[in-house]
Amino acid sequence: QVQVVESGGGSVQAGGSLRLSCAASRYTYRPNCMAWFRQSPGKEREGLAAIHTESGAASAYVADSVKGRFTIPRDNAKNTVYLQMNSLKPEDTAMYYCAADPSIGATLCGVWSRYNYWGQGTQVTVSS
Repeated sequence: QVQVVESGGGSVQAGGSLRLSCAASRYTYRPNCMAWFRQSPGKEREGLAAIHTESGAASAYVADSVKGRFTIPRDNAKNTVYLQMNSLKPEDTAMYYCAADPSIGATLCGVWSRYNYWGQGTQVTVSS
């Protein structure tokens, strides 16, 4: 069983930055892959960034829609990954979710449909 908890959401003006945190508890398994998603009302959930916890930055995948503005650093000592969001835009307003899964292979962390363990979400609001 893996429990996932996000934090760090809030309100920010356009052009600002926020860093979200995602902590995954370690029961039986250490999650191989961790990822960030977002969903706005009336829109489908969108995968943003993923990382293999052992490979680190070399394995990081960032969706084209946020590439150059969002990164996914991690701290294995804390079993935590982050979503660093810079140059935020009003269209980034959404509920942001972290997901983890111990069973996804290292090369498949960016396959969004494979995640089975989800956090409760944290709201990000960007005002113009």
